[in-house]
Amino acid sequence: MNLHDASKLSHADWQAKAAELKKTAETRLFIGGEFVDAAEGGTFDNICPVDGSIINKCAAGTEADINKAVTIAKASFKSGEWSRLAPRDRMAIMYKWADLIAQNGAELALMDTIDMGKPITDMVEVDIPMCIDTIQYFAECIDKITGTVTATEYDVMSTVLREPIGVVGCISPWNYPLLMALWKIAPSLAAGNSTILKPAEQSPLSCNRVAELFVEAGGPSGALQVVNGMGEQAGQALARHMEVSKISFTGSTEVGKLIHVYSGESNMKKVSLECGGKGPQVFCEDLEGELLDRAVQTAIDGIFFNMGEVCSAGSRLIVHSKIHDEFVAKFIEMGKGAYICGDPLDPSVNLGPLVDHESQSRVLGLIETAKSEGGKVEFGGAAPAGELQKGAYIIPTMITAVNSNDTIAQLEAFGPVVAVIKVDSDDEAVEVANNSIYGLQGSVWTDNYRKAMRFAREIECGTFLVNSYEEGDMTQPFGGFKQSGNAKDMCFESLLSYTNSKAVWFRLN
Repeated sequence: MNLHDASKLSHADWQAKAAELKKTAETRLFIGGEFVDAAEGGTFDNICPVDGSIINKCAAGTEADINKAVTIAKASFKSGEWSRLAPRDRMAIMYKWADLIAQNGAELALMDTIDMGKPITDMVEVDIPMCIDTIQYFAECIDKITGTVTATEYDVMSTVLREPIGVVGCISPWNYPLLMALWKIAPSLAAGNSTILKPAEQSPLSCNRVAELFVEAGGPSGALQVVNGMGEQAGQALARHMEVSKISFTGSTEVGKLIHVYSGESNMKKVSLECGGKGPQVFCEDLEGELLDRAVQTAIDGIFFNMGEVCSAGSRLIVHSKIHDEFVAKFIEMGKGAYICGDPLDPSVNLGPLVDHESQSRVLGLIETAKSEGGKVEFGGAAPAGELQKGAYIIPTMITAVNSNDTIAQLEAFGPVVAVIKVDSDDEAVEVANNSIYGLQGSVWTDNYRKAMRFAREIECGTFLVNSYEEGDMTQPFGGFKQSGNAKDMCFESLLSYTNSKAVWFRLN
């Protein structure tokens, strides 16, 4: 079912489709264009975060499955069936792939909702359309990959070629299961690489299906494979493999550091990392009227959307003391009931559960720590009562009276929890914003564009927005500084990171 028809479905419709999908969804590994059991026969429980029930049992890939997939990928790459395919032919397959995702949008949306509790409306209106945009964008870039001819002496021609790397391993997170996977596999495939994806074990379903659709679109069976499994087994085996030339990883900073270690201990493969964040949003003293209202509403959406399970979430609100009290009052008034916990299969619900009960316990623990350190919970701060107790839900939470060094201001909550820090000057705001191991995304809200430029220059992050948050398109590089990683997703620069630059020197005489 396509997205247009999906947008008309009721809660009962989605529940019925979910019940059927749980029975029919493919749970094996996708290797060599076929669904196969794990070599060692292992499985893991795919748990529903809404009620803790077991959705299904999925094949747990191990080193043996990674080895098999890499062997197939390497043979496919060397054959040239994808790596040397004419750019326009590769583009045509990727366009058809995007069309197939659009045609099967409802099924793919439902898979991510079942797996990690994302509201179905967000999947239909945001995630799946962005998945389609991602593939179409990188398809459009394929014949824009050009080399150069450098200026040399008369009897020499010096060129720089762009070539695919070879076998690329991608490890994707669970918070945007399909979209974040496509941010990796789409540019890798567009560049001509053979690609192996290890999705997060919390969200195994949609990536299997989208790889199957790639083959259905005409993609070679060895060009895209999916090996589900535990990170410690399948993920580590992929990152350590001597025939994998690059690893692209999105996830925690702790695991990102391990990926670097695995690269160094194996073949020094290229490593692209997009890790955690603790996004600072600065609200200057000149905010008033409509701009202040828009700033508050954007701040609410910037932390509570997707249950706060967003690496770039605006989780630190740095507010000038002159407007602090008014800002907090407006945030409470506008934000307290803006996001309501409920069944993510209900199209009217905009806040589902966290991905699992372990995450729920961790976030609740951070809230308690914030209170013990002097923070004041203005609203939320607990799990909901009643029927929702079975799920991993957290009521959206606002904490004020936070100091920059408090735990809640330093650790990534990855939940719907926002910390408000009061400052007395722009200098202090910059200092607080940069007081973090992370540097992914930040913003400033002001009517003074000279001031805005100062913050844009001085706040340490890879993506910065003025009078906005969580906006952008496929042309904008997304990635961070410091311990937020070293990669750029989306954008043409991302595509080039999946290529090698080769210098060729011709002596003509």
